[in-house]
This record gives sequence, structure tokens and C-alpha cells, in this order.
Amino acid sequence: MLSLPDDFWYSITWFGDSGFLLPVACWIAVWLGVRTTTRPIAWRWLALFGSAGALVAASKIAFMGWGIGSAVLNFTGISGHTMLSASIWPVAFWLVTAHWQPRVRAAAAALGWAFAALIGLSRLAIYAHSKSEVAAGFLLGAAVSAFFLWRQHHRPPRLHWVLLLMSMVSPLLFLRPGTPAPTHDALGVIAVRLAGTERPFTRDDLLRRRQQRIGTD
Repeated sequence: MLSLPDDFWYSITWFGDSGFLLPVACWIAVWLGVRTTTRPIAWRWLALFGSAGALVAASKIAFMGWGIGSAVLNFTGISGHTMLSASIWPVAFWLVTAHWQPRVRAAAAALGWAFAALIGLSRLAIYAHSKSEVAAGFLLGAAVSAFFLWRQHHRPPRLHWVLLLMSMVSPLLFLRPGTPAPTHDALGVIAVRLAGTERPFTRDDLLRRRQQRIGTD
């Protein structure tokens, strides 16, 4: 891991927070859905992004509610920050350059994936996720954005950089910069209620269970 200040990594990781990126995803859907000709593209985006989000939520609920994970891989659920970043940033950057030359659009998408990878590294740097969780998040998010961009046979309306900036600034009306959205805690509450347990299952519980199994073998 790069030896950079913790403040740097915490600043980077906020660019993958759901409170920051979900408004961007909504702006993309709205922008594509305004015109009749691109409305099917908006529905495709919502279907792909929504499915990936549901998969992330399901993996976290399954672990926090029932302890479904992998101690060997240190896996407790797909990294939501990394999935959101790898699915949204490439599409957002690509839409900003939608009317430019193909190589410029490709470079913009590549920049989005590189930024998502940096956000994934930040999750490791602040010990929020394991390598397997970040890798799963990046692969899932990259699959969403890559498939979405691959299916673009016609040029959609260019997402003006001002609108992208507005979607990035709008969360500041509700969240202080750097403050994570309470989505993880909300999933924990849902998991506890569904599983009927007293508290969410944690990574420590998973690793402790593995140590107990090793000790009894």
C-alpha cells in the first residue's frame, strides 16, 4: 500500500460513498431519460446499476444477518464503495465526452476505472475492506459500466460537465464533506430484523469462528 497520509485516503474514499455517488447515478438516469430516443438507455442503466446495488446489499445482509461469508478469503460482503465507483465514474466521464472522438471517450472511461481502482485502494488503506471484497466490488462495478458502454450503438446526449458538477455538489446539502452515508448501518438494522438476531454479525465473529474450528481440528 502506498505510504500516503490517512487524510488523503479518507478524502479519496468519500468519492465512492453512496451519499456522494447515488445522486450522480440518478443524474445519469434523468439525463438519459429526458429524450425519448435515449430513454431505453436510461432504463438499461437503471436495470444494470440497480441489479449490482441489490447484489451488494444482499451480500452484506447475508453476512450481517446470518454470517454467510468466507473466513479463508476474509470476505464479509461486496465493497459498495468500489462497486459504485467502478460502475458510475466510467459512465459519467464517458457521457461528459460523448460527442468527442471515440479515443477520447475511451480514455475518459479508462480514467473512470482508474479512479475507481484508486477508491478501492483507499478502502484497503483505511482497513474498511479486505482485498477479496474490494476485488469483488471492482469486478462487479466494472462489468456494469463496461456492458453499459459496450451497448451504446448511438451517441447519447452529452452530459454537460456543469450537471456532473451539480450532482457531485448536491450531497453537500445533506452531508458534511467526508461524512459517510448511513447505508451500512441501515443494512445492519435490516439484517438483524430479518435474521432475528440481537446484533449484526461482524468480521471479528467470522475470524473467531474460524479460529475455533482450527482449534477443534
